[in-house]
Amino acid sequence: MTKKIGYLSFGHWTNSPYSKARSASDMLLQAIDLAVEAEQIGIDGAYFRVHHFAHQHGNPFPLLAAIGARTSRIEIGTGVIDMRYENPLYAAEESASADLISGGRLQLGISRGSPEQVIDGYRYFGYQPREDDPSGEKLARGNFEVFLSAIQGARFAEPNPRPMFPNPHAGPLSIEPQSPGLHERIWWGASSQKTAEWAAQLGVNLQSSTLVVHESNEPFHVQQRKQIEAYRAAWKEAGHEREPRVSVSRSIFALVDEQDWQFFGHDRESADQVGGIPDVGQAIFGRSYAGPPDQLVEELKQDEAIQAADTLLLTIPSQLGVEYNLHALDSILKYVAPELGWR
Repeated sequence: MTKKIGYLSFGHWTNSPYSKARSASDMLLQAIDLAVEAEQIGIDGAYFRVHHFAHQHGNPFPLLAAIGARTSRIEIGTGVIDMRYENPLYAAEESASADLISGGRLQLGISRGSPEQVIDGYRYFGYQPREDDPSGEKLARGNFEVFLSAIQGARFAEPNPRPMFPNPHAGPLSIEPQSPGLHERIWWGASSQKTAEWAAQLGVNLQSSTLVVHESNEPFHVQQRKQIEAYRAAWKEAGHEREPRVSVSRSIFALVDEQDWQFFGHDRESADQVGGIPDVGQAIFGRSYAGPPDQLVEELKQDEAIQAADTLLLTIPSQLGVEYNLHALDSILKYVAPELGWR
């Protein structure tokens, strides 16, 4: 099946000799440059992982807006924003603004988030942990539901009887600006089948990463494919009219020159890994793929979750710089995607 092919950057930077992104400024400016160049070679989406208190992407909205202003076709998104940290109304304003700047290309992935750099980091953003919600799951979902209501134009704020500017209509007001259709481009990052079904009931798209809750003894890609099937079944049962989108992310590198082999030749024997994650329990991590294009084609044919998804996000090593990452993405588009019928 044809697929949208995007990339996912964690936005690492480090001041070390091998890194081409030695500062936050390097990381942000290179992220814009890569998105501009990736659009030119036919990549469908530029997505960014959000981590607070780390040398990675923090607040993504200025970056998304900047890319939106410099490009015309490529989707811009996140995978994912941790909703425990977000003021849902401010996030709604920022999202609508970035979406309008890009002409309706925002694809916003949101979730409860993964274990962070600091203990209960969202406390420092003004949210307090509750005894009945130690992981912040209820907080994240509650914030998310307020956010969804706001971007759909919910009118809830009582107007001032003597406003500074005339109100556009009588009665309660909504947040502004509004960006029509943004709701259909919101995704929830799910690590379990139950969460995927909840996202389907809510009517948002599904992002499934390289980590899922270890719910059976089957390989990672099989468990993930079953999660996708459960999501689509729940979507159909909920009676939504539109077709949902589903993305999976993978580390995939076509080894086509000496530098590729130097960087990723050691990943050719990669395998699934199982480990414990705080607040999650046992989780299974998907393997990486690296090899000559013909080998990749045969291996990726066997990945059931990739086959089931309509969007594939390729994780990229941001510290290797714009030139190398553009080469790595182009190699997938030229030598792998056509052989698998994705293009």
